[in-house]
Amino acid sequence: MMNHKFLYLTFASVLFFSVSAVNIQSKVTNNPADQLVKILNDNRTAHHSTALHSNPGLACIALQYIKAYEGNCDEVGGTKAKKPEDSAFAKTFAPNCNVEPASLAQITGRFLGCQSEYFKPDRAFSEVLMKDEKSLKILYSKNHTEVGAAVSGSGGGGPYFWCVLFSNGKSNSSFVLEDGVAKVSRPGCFSGANDDCSSAEDRFHGYHLWKYVVGVLALTGYFFGV
Repeated sequence: MMNHKFLYLTFASVLFFSVSAVNIQSKVTNNPADQLVKILNDNRTAHHSTALHSNPGLACIALQYIKAYEGNCDEVGGTKAKKPEDSAFAKTFAPNCNVEPASLAQITGRFLGCQSEYFKPDRAFSEVLMKDEKSLKILYSKNHTEVGAAVSGSGGGGPYFWCVLFSNGKSNSSFVLEDGVAKVSRPGCFSGANDDCSSAEDRFHGYHLWKYVVGVLALTGYFFGV
């Protein structure tokens, strides 16, 4: 009987460490906002438009733009659609990002989408942000010179907001960070922050890891009479 218990314990240990290793691998640097910027620029260059400068100051502003909705997905599109006041950029968004208000440049376009579930960046781009012909005109516009993207959930889960802001500012003088470093805030990820920002998928994997651990502990306790 002890041999059987030993075998089950060995199996449980192997399962635990294997699942742990998989979870560790899933936490490699993964910023969905950076991935979205790459997708946007890849589509622009494929359409013979210039790639845009990824501006972390503008991207942080995009995250603040999301937060202004306070998790209300119904206010993003449809008849109830709204957008933050223009004054919020200088009064709230810029200070929250350590962006010098005097360096704010014109916003030449925006994408904003909201879904109850998390989408990978490529799917968010094609199914959430690229809604119609107007979206394509914004994407390929020659007025843009820089871009900033952000993604954030609400309350540790859905709904999930995606925001892209475009500007015609100069990369060295627009959306300038006061200390030269992007001010990271949670929840949410924004492009250009040099931040190891996990996506919702990592939290999903973490949830399943916890279920495996509980199962392993229960199995061990059963065979050893704990």
